[in-house]
Amino acid sequence: MAISYEHLKQRVFAPVRQQYSERDTMLYALSLGLGNDPLDDKAQSFVYEGAPGGLQALPSQAVVLGFPGFWAREPDTGIDWVKLLHGEQRMRLHRPLPAAAEVVGYNRITHLTDKGEGKGAIMVTERRLETTGGELLATVQQVTFLRGDGGYSQQGGGQPSDAPLPALQPTPAERAPDLTDTQVIRPEAALLYRLMGDYNPLHADPAVARKAGFERPILHGLASYGLVAHAVLRQCCDHNPARLKALDIRFAAPVYPGETLVTEIWRTPGQPLQLQLRARVLERDKVVLSHGFAELA
Repeated sequence: MAISYEHLKQRVFAPVRQQYSERDTMLYALSLGLGNDPLDDKAQSFVYEGAPGGLQALPSQAVVLGFPGFWAREPDTGIDWVKLLHGEQRMRLHRPLPAAAEVVGYNRITHLTDKGEGKGAIMVTERRLETTGGELLATVQQVTFLRGDGGYSQQGGGQPSDAPLPALQPTPAERAPDLTDTQVIRPEAALLYRLMGDYNPLHADPAVARKAGFERPILHGLASYGLVAHAVLRQCCDHNPARLKALDIRFAAPVYPGETLVTEIWRTPGQPLQLQLRARVLERDKVVLSHGFAELA
């Protein structure tokens, strides 16, 4: 069955109201490896409520708040959900996240693009994360590759196909990165990160991972995204979360807990507050996140 453009674009998502505590904020940071060095005073403000100045939230925590769940597997969507892939993650921060708050996520599908039969389709889901008082905290875009739904626009008498989002740009090939950040991913990282709400057994059950073609459970893509966000904070922002205004990235390959993530950062000539970046796994010398862009304040 082909997906219906009108049905998906008009899909109504109930507002997702979520209350998170300082404990949740600390657990999110711990799942990304902050606190691995208990003497790192810069990281302490994200994992210890008694740190000077009080507890702070990592900006990337916005991607796990107000999430509507794995709605794509619901029968009315028509999506071949078994074949979908999380292709890109984009985020704009409008103000720093509180360390604890009640927030509301307003979700909608903004783009549906047909790449052609056998080539899949691209869906963009946007989430506006607001306080209960209506203050806009973040705008999050999830780009999903619907591998089993290409060619939908030619079926059923013809359906629309949206222009895609502006493409993310590859990192410079002609010069070495200006900054490099290295993080060792803890072996239990995926087991911790799943407590953010993504309980897909692919990240916890070795038998499920092997059935999916992986040698062992893989790390969540959004955990890798959070690791890169922390690398930018550490290398370019002196751990000040208010300075990270945007982070976009493409997921290129899976990451395994226990591996070493190397984030490579290029400053954009003439644009001191814009960065390009990618991340690779040291042990396999493989790029796992690519086409990265970050904007600073």
